[in-house]
Amino acid sequence: MAPDRYERGLEVLREIDPTMAEQLRGKLGDLAPDLERMVVAFGFGDVYGRPGLGLREREIATVAALTALGTAERQLRVHLRAALNVGVSREELVEVVMQMAVYAGFPAALNGISAIRQVFAEADAAGDGKRP
Repeated sequence: MAPDRYERGLEVLREIDPTMAEQLRGKLGDLAPDLERMVVAFGFGDVYGRPGLGLREREIATVAALTALGTAERQLRVHLRAALNVGVSREELVEVVMQMAVYAGFPAALNGISAIRQVFAEADAAGDGKRP
């Protein structure tokens, strides 16, 4: 029997980042457990778990969208780390954010570069080997 949407979402989250599911549960589970369940079941079980794109491509698209929004820096940082975890290179992330200058404007791209700088510094400090 196939896992339910929530369980599939947890599986996908663990593929992206083994700690992400617990972090999400810790941030939402006590105050808004239904929201945590929706994010996991719909966002990761239904959408990220679909065939057609791999996690690498999905994270590239997510980084582009969050950069273009310009209002989701925390989520952008989470997905920049996730992108590194699923094989997107640092150079590719910089290029994705630079591409958003054309469609979302320079302020959004500059904010995205700021988020990248922070994520790369954290990765370097952790010595996780995610260097170009």
